[in-house]
Amino acid sequence: MLNRLILAAFLTLALASAAYAQDADAESPQARPLITEDVEIIRPGTIRLQAGIAFQQDQDFSISGLNGEITKIGDIGIRIGVSPNVELQIDGTVQQFLSINNSFRDPFVPLELGAKSSDSQDVGDFTIATKIKIRNETKRLPALGVRFGFELPNTNQVRGIGTNSTNVFADVLIAKTVAGIRLFGSIGIGILESPAQTFAQNDVLRYAVAFRYPVTPRFRVVGEVNGRHSTRSAPIGTEDLSEARVGVQFDAAGLKWDAAATFGLTRWSPQTGLVFGVTYDIKDGFDPVLK
Repeated sequence: MLNRLILAAFLTLALASAAYAQDADAESPQARPLITEDVEIIRPGTIRLQAGIAFQQDQDFSISGLNGEITKIGDIGIRIGVSPNVELQIDGTVQQFLSINNSFRDPFVPLELGAKSSDSQDVGDFTIATKIKIRNETKRLPALGVRFGFELPNTNQVRGIGTNSTNVFADVLIAKTVAGIRLFGSIGIGILESPAQTFAQNDVLRYAVAFRYPVTPRFRVVGEVNGRHSTRSAPIGTEDLSEARVGVQFDAAGLKWDAAATFGLTRWSPQTGLVFGVTYDIKDGFDPVLK
């Protein structure tokens, strides 16, 4: 655990040192610590870097049959403002560690855990997505957008954490500011590859609702419910997931910091947890074709 904390502190401080002099930027909303996407796009030519850590407890992993605490080190995100209404996104976890509490059933795949049978580690899956803003918010109508992408099979299922499967998704985004409170959410579909059955997949409903309340220009309270619901009896590895988050965002030392508590709403989600992170914008990182 000490080594993980040292690594997490090093990653955070390295990003902070590189960005210390940056001014707070209110042009586009910060995503972390939420999973739910706002419709708004970062400014063209901007490269947004996000890094964080997560400690989540009491999670069941259906493929491996293991239960334990998951620690994610280097929970990273990259946002690139390509044009006034298009943003490219890359998200993933550099390393995740599982501290095993128990085994609640036999695994569906052969397992190769760590040097100790009580723990395991693996890289996390990475997601590549595109977000497109379709219309601006008006006095009466909300802003609209779409987001679509795919999740790469970076994890190794024998480690007992990930599913090593390729998944695709598409969401419709909606957002409206009411009495100073930003309300936003999404609904969409996901097509998930079944990691335990050949030539099988599961179609799920993706959903999210979130809010952001600016207490001061530099301090915001945020919250969300984000998850997926299977439209049929879910194959192993594609079960329902849902999570609530309540947290804060604050600007300090030229960086955007965040912290949140997490609460699992389904059996297969981590039951409780904490996430921390930092966001840094490289303004005018490149010269976009459209501005």
